[in-house]
Amino acid sequence: MALLPVADALSRILNSVDRLEQESISLHDALGRVAAKDHKSNLTQPPFAASAMDGYAVRYDDISAPLIVVGESQAGASFTGKMEKGQAVRIFTGAPMVDGADTVVIQENISRVGDEITINDCKQKGSNIRKAGGDFMVDDVLVYSNTIIDARHIALLAAGNVAKIDVYHQPKVAILSTGDELLEVGSEIGPDKIVNSNVPMFMALVKEHGGIPVNLGTAKDTVEDVKNKIAEVKNVDIFVSIGGVSVGDYDIIQDVLKDAGLKVNFWKVAMQPGKPIVYGDFNGIHYFGMPGNPSSAYVCFANFMLPAMCKMQGIVQLGFKTSHAQLEHDLKAGGPRMNYMRAHYKENETGEKWVNATLTQSSANLKTLARSNCLIVRDVDAPQGTIGDLVKIILIKS
Repeated sequence: MALLPVADALSRILNSVDRLEQESISLHDALGRVAAKDHKSNLTQPPFAASAMDGYAVRYDDISAPLIVVGESQAGASFTGKMEKGQAVRIFTGAPMVDGADTVVIQENISRVGDEITINDCKQKGSNIRKAGGDFMVDDVLVYSNTIIDARHIALLAAGNVAKIDVYHQPKVAILSTGDELLEVGSEIGPDKIVNSNVPMFMALVKEHGGIPVNLGTAKDTVEDVKNKIAEVKNVDIFVSIGGVSVGDYDIIQDVLKDAGLKVNFWKVAMQPGKPIVYGDFNGIHYFGMPGNPSSAYVCFANFMLPAMCKMQGIVQLGFKTSHAQLEHDLKAGGPRMNYMRAHYKENETGEKWVNATLTQSSANLKTLARSNCLIVRDVDAPQGTIGDLVKIILIKS
C-alpha cells in the first residue's frame, strides 16, 4: 500500500476539523485566547484633550510677554475656570487641557518668579497636547477577530473599557500512552522499564498551544487495560494516543479502538520520522494515534495535530511558522519520504539564518529534540545539499 503524502494527510485533517464554539469571558482571563469577533471600543481615548508634558497651558499669541499663573490642572483634578488673555495655568502630564489655552510649554522652557512666568522657548502653536481621540474613538475596532490575545491587546481593550470579550473555546485533548515498559516520572525505575516522557511532553504541548490537556495515564499492552482507559475518553475535542500504532505483536490499540467505534481516515504517511501515524474519528472525536518514539510523536504533532488545534481555535497561522536558512554543512540526498531533521538555526549580524543538523537524528533521542529550535524539511527525493544551500525550516521555537 502506497504511503499517503504529508500534504494529503494534512488536507484530510483540516477538511474534517471545524472551529469550536464561542464563549464570553472576562478580559482578565483572556491571555492566550483567540478573539471570535472584532471588538470595538466603548469610549474615546483620550476622552479629552490632555497635556503630553509637565509645563504650563498658555495662549500661543501671548507667549512674548510675561504671564500670570492663575491655577493648575492635574490628572483627575482639572482647572475649572476659563483662562483669559495674559494668563497661564500650571499643567501636568495627562491633565485635561484648560479652556482658553491652545499650547503647552514644557517647564524646562519657563522661568518663574512667584506667579509670573516668562516663556524662553516655544516654537509651535498646539505643542505638547494630546488631542481627544488621538489614540482611538468610540466604536473603533481595537482587536480584530482571530487575534491571539496578549498583554498589549489586554491593555488596549482595558483602555477602551471592554470588560468582556468573545473567544473560541479551547480544545480539550485527552492524552493516553501505551506500553508495559513505561513508568511515571519520579518512579523507581527497575529492569526493562523506562520513564514515560511522551505524556508530559504532550501535556505541555497542548497547554503551550491553547488547549486543555486531560491526562488518561498509561495503558498496559493488554486489550482489557486499553478498553478501560479509552472508556474515559469523554467530552473532549481531540483524543491522542502515543505508542502502539505500528505492526508489532503488542501494538494493539488500533484494533481495540476500531472495536470501540474508531473510523480510520488514514494510517501511515510518507514522512520520516512519524510514518505510522493514524488519524480518524473516534465516536465524533478527532483521533490521532502517534508513534511511540518521542521525536516521531513531536514531528507528527507539529505537522498534523497542531494545525488542527489552531483551526479549532480560529488561529489563522495553522501551525508553526516556516522560514529558510542556509546550510552549515552538506546533506545527503533525500529518500522516498519527507524528512524532518531536528536542527538548530542562528542568525548572524545581518539577519541571515544558518542551520545545523549534525546531532544524531535517532527518533528516540530526546536531547537532539530539546537542543533544536527548528526542523529542516527535506522533500521526497531532495537533491544532495551543500554548504550555503537554502533550505526550508519549521520554526519550532522562536
